[in-house]
Amino acid sequence: MTRQNLVDHTILIAGSLIMCVPLCMVFLATTHEAGTPGSSGLTLVPGSHFLENYRDMLTLKAGFGGDITALGMIWNSFLLATGFAAVKVSFSLAAAYGLSYFRIPAAGFIFWLLLLSLMLPLESRFLPTFDVLTHFGLVDTTAGLVLPLAASGLGTIFFLQFLKTLPETLVEAARLDGAGPFRFFRDILVPLSAPMAGALFLVLFVTGWNQYLWPVLVTSSEDGYTLVRGLQYFGNGSLYGKMLACLAVLPPALLILVFQRQFVKGLFDGSH
Repeated sequence: MTRQNLVDHTILIAGSLIMCVPLCMVFLATTHEAGTPGSSGLTLVPGSHFLENYRDMLTLKAGFGGDITALGMIWNSFLLATGFAAVKVSFSLAAAYGLSYFRIPAAGFIFWLLLLSLMLPLESRFLPTFDVLTHFGLVDTTAGLVLPLAASGLGTIFFLQFLKTLPETLVEAARLDGAGPFRFFRDILVPLSAPMAGALFLVLFVTGWNQYLWPVLVTSSEDGYTLVRGLQYFGNGSLYGKMLACLAVLPPALLILVFQRQFVKGLFDGSH
């Protein structure tokens, strides 16, 4: 290993420790019995009550009416994150396909609007979008959580750049084979776009999982609360609050860890 590689690896390891050690200390504190010094602060010493503490926390009913448990919040967060990512990826790929392979009037203007949408923060669209949801009766529903966030200018631009790198011979071969627009999209473009779609799905899943303000606006009943929102019922500094915070971080981290190679490959495929 060269000196430069050693310096690079040292910096990366130090940065990883700075990010991971506080979370590990919080997790180890949750393995101690409630009320003990180890559970009240941060510690590097593991306890012996891991299974007992997490079993009690997952089945404990929370909320003012006791209508939701931690398992229910995890399920709601999973539905929101999966729907958020799947719908955005599907809409982005379909929009990029239309702009790339069809003669759409004012396609340049539409592309400019997509770029403009990247300048607007997501929160700036919440109030008018909520007003639309109330007219359609979608407040406090899963569809109301997911569908208003379906459009993604960034995802569409990524797919547009990727589709431009594909050779025109694909279209000619599909026409000679008698494939129509839908078959060409389903059998050729979707498989070719799978690595990039997977990478974009991971990014959007994490974004959807960490959503707080939008679920607060849309959901009013406690049985629809997500994991991030449920932290208010346990208290950030309490033992159950620490356990819930660890659970809130775990799924996105595991996804990135397991699919790290596919994630990097998808990003590089989309940059060609």
